[in-house]
Amino acid sequence: MSDKIAFRISPMLATLVDKPFHLSGWIYEEKYDGVRILAYKEGPRISLVTRNGIVRTDRYPEVAAAVSKLKPQTLLLDGEVVVFDKRNVSHFQLLQQGKGPVKYAVFDCLYLNGKDSRSAPLRERRETLTQLLRAGGTGTIVLSEQLAANGLKAFEVATKRKLEGLVAKNLESRYVEKRSREWLKAKVNRESEFVIGGYTKPGGSRQYLGALLLGVYEGNKLRYAGKVGTGFDTATLRTLSDELKKLRQDKSPFADQVREKTVTFVHPKLVAQIAYTEWTKDGRLRHPAFLGLRDDKAPQEVRKEEA
Repeated sequence: MSDKIAFRISPMLATLVDKPFHLSGWIYEEKYDGVRILAYKEGPRISLVTRNGIVRTDRYPEVAAAVSKLKPQTLLLDGEVVVFDKRNVSHFQLLQQGKGPVKYAVFDCLYLNGKDSRSAPLRERRETLTQLLRAGGTGTIVLSEQLAANGLKAFEVATKRKLEGLVAKNLESRYVEKRSREWLKAKVNRESEFVIGGYTKPGGSRQYLGALLLGVYEGNKLRYAGKVGTGFDTATLRTLSDELKKLRQDKSPFADQVREKTVTFVHPKLVAQIAYTEWTKDGRLRHPAFLGLRDDKAPQEVRKEEA
């Protein structure tokens, strides 16, 4: 048997819905707040790959080491690299800041010892994954948690625990490399990615920069979504300032007029994770907070996600 996997894939993505539901024959898993990672084991070689194809094996060495200890000679897992808080809730900010032990929450097994299982139903892939981890899992690799058998109850659990949300999956679904309605997600807390298109000058005692100007793509146009001025510590402000200075440009990258004073525009190359309460009627974010930068999603992929 060859120790090579003859393909590389893009991850299957869930479609956002506006409210929880229950359907027979579906499972309801915790929605993790981390970085999506496909883990390839090909003999002794381990590759950890983000959703946009960037290899991050060196960034998460503890995950690579844990995958290498699993018994199969060839293996492809899908999951989320996360850091949990004391309440066992994952937070992207903790992962980015390195505050806690890194875990790999896995929810799919797509290849095992020469067998491609993408066309098998999820119930079979999930059972294979469960047996695999039971036989040789480690503390770093954890099986994604099912919140409850009933979807409405599962959302109650997610809300009570203050999780990001849940992902509902049809147990008969095959694995497809696109966004699918066989996987659906309902959010408790609103977080999403936004492109940074500029920044304002700091005021008062703040150093380096004031607020980040954010946008999402609509076609090829970057639409202005408002600014975020909270969620930063001094070290983060300094790092952001250094990165943004390299990207400065005279022209606004936004298709809309930005009515802010003392603005410095930048090439839209950086993507930020932002928490917020809602969108306003005029297309702006209400109560946004900066959580961190992320490089696992290209700026042109950042779109307004609607149910």
